[in-house]
Amino acid sequence: MARYTGPKSKIARKFGEAIFGDDKSFEKRNYPPGQHGNNRRRGKKSEYAIQLMEKQKAKYTYGILERQFRNMFEKATSSQGITGEVLLQLCESRLDNVVFRMGISPSRRGARQLVSHRHITVNGEIVNIPSYRLRAGDVVGVREKSKSLTVIQSALENSNNVYEWISWNSEKKEGTFVSIPSRIQIPENINEQFIVELYSK
Repeated sequence: MARYTGPKSKIARKFGEAIFGDDKSFEKRNYPPGQHGNNRRRGKKSEYAIQLMEKQKAKYTYGILERQFRNMFEKATSSQGITGEVLLQLCESRLDNVVFRMGISPSRRGARQLVSHRHITVNGEIVNIPSYRLRAGDVVGVREKSKSLTVIQSALENSNNVYEWISWNSEKKEGTFVSIPSRIQIPENINEQFIVELYSK
């Protein structure tokens, strides 16, 4: 499946924030990329440009391609609740995102790889679909044969994230997706209203 595999720092600089996590290169040059660096004059962005930028930021943050993201928006539109909030909740309910939130991987890209390589289980069954949508009460764990993997042990040792909608059992190396997070519980700096306005045109 096609995925963005280019330089992450360049994308982070484009949006003006480290959307892929800690990034030393971004810290050194936290201005948009380009031939003239920080001296380049940038005109005022149009309403459409701002909306498009917000959509692109959300897609890169969660590692979702356009068609899949559009399908999620349509699902959010037909669901009860505020469309923008439901869209982010659908993104947060993805298996690769929850694996990342639980600290099993230090990045969503790494979490997606762990899922694809059959290292992750849901309710005791191996699931290798990163976009698998979790429901409240689902138990996500590391497959027994994969618990000794250095990359997983290292990630868990360095993880200190705590989320109200996720519980984690370090002994069993498994966690529960307790509930779908509300908008205030989602830490991502995304203005979902801009995305809704863009797709609604």
